[in-house]
Order: sequence, then structure tokens, then C-alpha cells
Amino acid sequence: MSIFVFIASALDGLLSDMEEAGELPAGLDRRAVTVEPPRDASHGDMATNAAMVLAKPAGTNPRALAEQIASRIREMPEVAAVDIAGPGFINMRLVPHAWEGELLAVHAQGADYGRSAKGAGLRVNVEYVSANPTGPMHMGHCRGAVVGDALATLLEFAGYAVTREYYINDAGAQVQTLGRSAHLRYREALGEAIGEIPEGYYPGDYLVPIGQALAAEFGDRYVAAPESAWLDLFREKAVAAMMDMIRADLALLGIHHDVFASEAAVQRAGRVDAAFARLESEGLIYKGVLEPPKGELPDDWEPTEMTLFRATEFGDDSDRPVRKSDGGLTYFGTDLAYHAQKAESADMLIDIWGADHAGTVKRIKAAVAALTGGKVPFDVKLVQMVRLLRDGEPVKMSKRAGNFVTLADVVKEVGKDVVRFTMLTRKADAQMDFDFAKVVEASKDNPVFYVQYAHARIASLGRRAAEAFPDGLPEPDLSRLGAEELGLIRQLANFPRVVEAAAAAREPHRIAFFLYDLAADFHGWWNMGNDHPERRVIVPDDAAITAARLFLSTGIGQVIRNGLALMGVTALEEMG
Repeated sequence: MSIFVFIASALDGLLSDMEEAGELPAGLDRRAVTVEPPRDASHGDMATNAAMVLAKPAGTNPRALAEQIASRIREMPEVAAVDIAGPGFINMRLVPHAWEGELLAVHAQGADYGRSAKGAGLRVNVEYVSANPTGPMHMGHCRGAVVGDALATLLEFAGYAVTREYYINDAGAQVQTLGRSAHLRYREALGEAIGEIPEGYYPGDYLVPIGQALAAEFGDRYVAAPESAWLDLFREKAVAAMMDMIRADLALLGIHHDVFASEAAVQRAGRVDAAFARLESEGLIYKGVLEPPKGELPDDWEPTEMTLFRATEFGDDSDRPVRKSDGGLTYFGTDLAYHAQKAESADMLIDIWGADHAGTVKRIKAAVAALTGGKVPFDVKLVQMVRLLRDGEPVKMSKRAGNFVTLADVVKEVGKDVVRFTMLTRKADAQMDFDFAKVVEASKDNPVFYVQYAHARIASLGRRAAEAFPDGLPEPDLSRLGAEELGLIRQLANFPRVVEAAAAAREPHRIAFFLYDLAADFHGWWNMGNDHPERRVIVPDDAAITAARLFLSTGIGQVIRNGLALMGVTALEEMG
């Protein structure tokens, strides 16, 4: 139990005592009562809005109620002082021993410090990446992959039961084109001069080994055969090879999924028909004609009857086609059924999409609401693209890939940890530049370096302490820690709160922000020893202060490791 949870629990008990004493009406709703750091640190260590929240339902003045609550808070042994600010905010300062106890908790809990039961085992399906299996992963996929994976890890740490899912779009025109492109490379592998890759085919060299494998397996059996004889076979073989490549690319980032769901399998299993039948039985599917597009009509537009889903009944802007006029499925029609499939084994669905899919959010939300009776919440996190730069100039495309920069090439150049951390240094829906020079720069302006350097510095302290005190150090006396050190512990104590808030908001970047701030505070504390040797962590002629400061430093290192683990980033022991 973190110090914030402890004080909040004590406050809740105090309010119950006030109800029993008749000082507050019984049964007041306290869910909006909070205990958190004040916006201005000079006001104290913690603040509560209890009087502001409860005064109106209690039929009293907030300031007067704050005085009553404050008088009871002053009796708590963990509280050194209480002040009332403004119309009724209650600010508290804790005794040093309370913060010392939090540092002891960091060491006692180790890798579990900050872990929460807030999720209560709620089953959450997080679908991310889901790139079309038509080529290797590129940097357009990278940010969503990292955000989704870090979010899944964060939710697990916050007490949710998480399933990581990848949806394979292996039905439709794009994978048919992939099959034809693979057949072209197959003929090339058998010695045919194929010339320029035809317009509309996938041109990347990554299809060359697939063509060679097909040639080795089938010989010239399908060279002159009609397309109907080989297209489905080559499509399946090419998709399987692409998925092997995609899994390998994702593994470079430390990303592994629990489930790979197939669009084609969703269709074969009758999931689409079952979803449509259910919606039709509820009057939510009908034959109709969409309204013409707003503005000037395209020359080829004409009203066409299609099978439509009543998405407007669930908050969408218009009803949506699930079947075309020729009876073929729309992409939304299959996607609707796929989300219904996911919802069968989840209490909540979260999708990570590129920002270019923003226009489809409402329709999928409408579909999930209709198919689950509103019982399975569905959230979409939109991720903006990343602009690749080298010393401020746009990066040239990859010849091997055909028309993009591969994820593998980027990871091999700067490393998994740099890529992952950088992708989480901004909100997912904010634009991002990834400059190859800046992300490996050894400066305070590079968050990756700054946080890793803090951890490496802390790791070095253990080695240096062993050299300075070969006979070992005494048990740490935390009462030797001063005001600056207690301030660092206050920062550490925010980590459990940040974890819960980041999980609730589905925003893993908050962990990166917290770590940067913690690293900045640590570096600032460390640097005080440059001008004042007595302020250093290791003071050769004072084993007691060294033991206390080293204990604090290793606690900071533990929290940095815990935060980096949530981001999927390795905590470095040494910096090159």
C-alpha cells in the first residue's frame, strides 16, 4: 500500500467516524474525494478535496467542514501539519518517518512496487499493429506497435487480464495482389526475365525469397497454369511468409502477440452471417440507399441499394453499408463480425489505430455497442505517423522494401530501447519527429539517454561503495536523510499513482514523462556533490550517511527499472 493509498484510506476511516459521531450525514457518496499532491509543492505534501466534495450534500459550508476534518487529520501520527486553503482545500505535511516508510516499501516490493489491483482481473483485449500482410513492417507501423504493447503491459501491471491480439487482413484485393506478385517472383526464380514490376504489384525485393521458395516447392507446375489454379495457393503461401517476416520484425522490438486472428477465418467460420442475423433480428440491418455525399457529387455517383447497418441509432453520423449492391462484403461488414468475436471473451476492447482511420471510429463503436448490448466498452487510441529525419533532413526510402523505411533497419541502427522509449515520449495522437541523430545524442534533451544515464549512475554507486567501504556498510539510518532526499522520496511515491492514472487514461506515455522528471530530480541531487563533496552519495569518511543515501539511490534505481519495464526498455547498468 503506497503512502497516498494509506492516507486516503485513513481519511476515509476518519470520515466514517464523523458519520458515526453525527458530524456528517450517513451514506454520503465519497467517490469523488481524492488525496493527491497539491499543484504547488510549497503548500504541502498532500491535499484533499473532501470538504469541497461533501459540504453541499452535507448541507454545510466547505470551510467550516474543512475545519472539522482538519482537526481530526491533525491527530494522525503520520501528519506533521494541516492547513486550509481557499474555500476549503485541506493541505497536509507528513512527518519524515512516513516518507522513510515509503522508501522501505520500494525496497521490500522491488519489481512489484507500483503494481496495482485496480483492474480487478477485468479481461481486456488490446489489438494493435494489425498491418496488412503484404510486406515487412515499416516505421508507419512502429509507433502503434510500441504504444499498444506498452499499454498492454501497463494494464497488466495495473491488475487487468490482458490479451494481445493481431488481426490479419488476409481477405480481399490486397492479398490477391500479393499472390500475383509472388507468382511473378516465382517465375523470375525459374529463370524468366520479368522486367519492370507491373503497376499495382508489390515491387519490394522482399518477395524474391518467397518466389524462390515457391519455385523450390512446385517447380514449373504453375508457370503457365491459369490464375484460378494457383492464386489462392500462392496467396496463402505468401501471407504465411509475410506473417513470419512481420513476427520477426516485431520480435526485434520485443513485441509478441497472444492471438493472431484471421479475417479469412472469420468469414469461413460463419461469423459474419451470425452477426448479421443477430442485427437483422433486432431490426438493425435493412436494405436501403445511402444519402449522396455532401458537396459536389462525383460524376460516377448514382443511388445504389445496399445492405445497411443502423449505426445512427448508436451515435454514428450515418448508417453504414455491410454488403455492397452485388452482395459482397464491405470491409466494415467483416470488421463488425470480428469485433463481435473478440467481445465474446473480453470485458473491454481497446484498438490501436493509425490516425488515418479516425473516420471509422464511430461506426465500429456503434457496431460493438449493438452487438454487445452496450455491455463491452470499446476504446480506440489513435496514433499519429512518425516523420523520419537524419540531422533534420527527411530519410530516403528503402530500396529493399520498395517505397518505405523498414522497422528492422531502424531498430538495427539505433537499438530496440531507443526506438521504444522515443515512441513513448509524446502523446500518441501528437505528431512526432524521429531524428536518427537526436535519439542517440548524449544530452539532457534526449529523454532516452537522460533516464538511462540516471540508472547507470545509480548502478555505478554500488560498485564504488564496495571499493570505498570494503568491510561493508551499516544498516541505513534513514533519519540521516535531509530535505532534498525526502523530496526525492516524495517523487518516488507518485509512481503507483502514475501507473493507475496512465492505465485508466490508456496513456503509457505518462510513464516516460514520470521517469524523465524523476531522472532530472536525481541528476540535480547528484550534481550538488560536484561543488560540495559532503553532499555526495558516497562520503568516504561517513559510512552512515553513505548507507542512507545509497539506499535512497538504489530505491530510485528500482523505480526507474520498474517504469522502463512497463515501456519494454532495458535498464542499462553502464553507458558506453
